[in-house]
Amino acid sequence: MSQRDRSRADTYEQDIVAYAKRKRDEEEDEARGEQEQQLAKGVPKARPGIQDIDLDLIDEVIDDSEDRALTDEVLAKRRQAMAEFERKKIARSIATPTDDKLVKEQLRKHNHPICLFGEDAGDRRNRLRYILSKLAMEQRASGGRDAGDDQAEGMAMEDDDAMDEDEVQTEEFYTEGTDELLLARRDIAVFSLARARARTERQREDCKVDLVDVRKRRQDLVKRLDSYSNYGSQVGDTRPISRVLFSPDCQSVLTGSWSGAIKLWDVPHCRPIRTFCGHTDRVGGISFHPRATLGLGDETADFASGAADTLIHLWSLNKERPIAKLQGHQSRVVHVQHHPNGAYLGSASYDGSWRLWDIASQKELLLQEGHSREIFALRFQCDGALVATGGLDGICRVWDMRSGRSLVTIEGHAKEIFGIDWSPNGHQVATGSADNTVRIFDMRKLGSVYQIPAHKSLITDVRFFHASLSPSAKRDEARDMDISDDSEAPCSDRLCDGQYLVSASNDGLVNVWSAGDWKLQKSLAGHVGKVMSVDIASNGSYIASSGYDRTFKLWGPEEF
Repeated sequence: MSQRDRSRADTYEQDIVAYAKRKRDEEEDEARGEQEQQLAKGVPKARPGIQDIDLDLIDEVIDDSEDRALTDEVLAKRRQAMAEFERKKIARSIATPTDDKLVKEQLRKHNHPICLFGEDAGDRRNRLRYILSKLAMEQRASGGRDAGDDQAEGMAMEDDDAMDEDEVQTEEFYTEGTDELLLARRDIAVFSLARARARTERQREDCKVDLVDVRKRRQDLVKRLDSYSNYGSQVGDTRPISRVLFSPDCQSVLTGSWSGAIKLWDVPHCRPIRTFCGHTDRVGGISFHPRATLGLGDETADFASGAADTLIHLWSLNKERPIAKLQGHQSRVVHVQHHPNGAYLGSASYDGSWRLWDIASQKELLLQEGHSREIFALRFQCDGALVATGGLDGICRVWDMRSGRSLVTIEGHAKEIFGIDWSPNGHQVATGSADNTVRIFDMRKLGSVYQIPAHKSLITDVRFFHASLSPSAKRDEARDMDISDDSEAPCSDRLCDGQYLVSASNDGLVNVWSAGDWKLQKSLAGHVGKVMSVDIASNGSYIASSGYDRTFKLWGPEEF
C-alpha cells in the first residue's frame, strides 16, 4: 500500500469515528428531552428493562453472598472445633471409677447401654468419660455452672442429687491401708535407706578418682559405643515381639510377643532354650527377679509377666507353665517390674491404676490411681524408695513407696509417655514420648534439665546402663540383701554406670546417647519397621532390641 493510500484510509477511519460520536450525542440528547417532557406532564419514570440491568453488579452481589455463606461455614467449623477441644479438656479432668461394676452402674444411670459389642472394661471406662464430658458441656451451655470451676466439671458426672459414696470422686482422697501394706512400707524404708547409703558412699569414692583417669575411661566408652553393630538376629515368634529383657547374669534373654508366648534364648548365639505358655493375649511386660540366675531358691519365682488378658503370671525358669497367677487389673497389663528388694512386684495397666503385689503371699497390697488416662510405664528407682509412672495423659508421676504420697508431677511432654527409666545416680529420670523426644528430669531441681530430639517417630522405650556389682557384692546381696558394702565393684564399671542411654522408636532405629551432654553416639539400624523394646546387659556386653518385624537383635562392639 502506498503512502497516499494509507493516508486516505486513516482519514476515512477518523470520519467514521467522528460520525459515530455525533450520532451517539444526538440520541442521548433526544432521550433526555423525552424524559423531561414526560416529567413535566406528570408521567412516572419508566422502570428499567432487562437491558438496563448492570450484570457486573449482579456478579458482585452473588460473590458477596457466597463469601458470607463461606464465612458462616468456617465460623461454624471453628465453633465446633473449639467445643470439641473444651470437651476433651473437661474429659481429662473427670475421674472415672476403675471398678467395672461401678462403671456399668454409671452408664445405666445415664440411660446408656452397659456393654457394646467387642468392648472391654477399658473401652467402657473411656465411653463413660466421653458421656460425662458431653453432659458437662450441655450443663455449661444451659448456664448451670461456672465455666472456670474445675470442681464443678467433676460434678457434671452426677445428677442434681447429692453425690453418693459409690459415685465418682473428683477430689484427692485417701483410703486406709492394710496391715500388710504398713509392714511392706516399713520393709521398703529400711531397704531403701541402706541402699541409698551405699550409693552415696560409692559416689564419694568416685569423686576421689583422678580426673584424667575418668576422662580416659569415658573416651574409651565413647569409642566402644561407636563400634557397636548388629551381632545377631533371630525370628522370635509369628507375631510382633513386644518385650526383650536380659537375665541378671547376662547369659540369656527373655522375649514376650503378641501371641502370648514367652521364650528364653541363650546369649550370644540366640538359640531357643524354653517356651513358656500361659497368656492368651499380647504380653506387655516382663521382669526378672533381681537375684534370678544368681542363686535364687526354688521357692521364689524367677520372673513375672503381664499381658492383655489382664493377668500377671509368676514363672520358674525350669517350668513351662506359670507357678502362680495374680488377678485384680480390669484391663490390659502393659508393664511389670520387681522392686529392687525382690519381695514386691509393681504393675501398670490400661485400667488407669498401678498396683503393688506381695510375691510371697500373692496378694494385692496397693491399688493406686492418679492418672487421668491409661498408665503405660512403671519403673522403680535403684534405691527402691521411689517409683515413676507414665501414661497416655503425657504426665509422669513420682511416688514415695515409703509413705504412698505423690511427690512430683512431671509435665512437659506434648503427647503420651511410653517409656521411663531411672538413672543409677538415683535422682534423674528419663521419659520417652510420642512427641519424638526424650526428656531428662532432675528430682533435685524438680524440673526438666534437658530435652533430646531423639527420633523421627514416637519413642517406645528408654533404658540407662546399670552396671552390675562385683561378684562379692552379688554374693552378699543374694545371701541376705546386705548391699551396704559393695565397694569392691570394679572402678571401670562404676565410672561407666549410667553414662549412656538407649532409646527405641517406631522409626526403626535404636539410638545410643552419652549422658551429661546427651549427644548421639551411635544409631543402630536393622529392624524393618517399629522397634518396640530395648534393654542393656548389666555387664555392658550387648544391647538387645525387639520389634514389630517379629525379630529380636543383639548389638555389640566389634571386639566381640
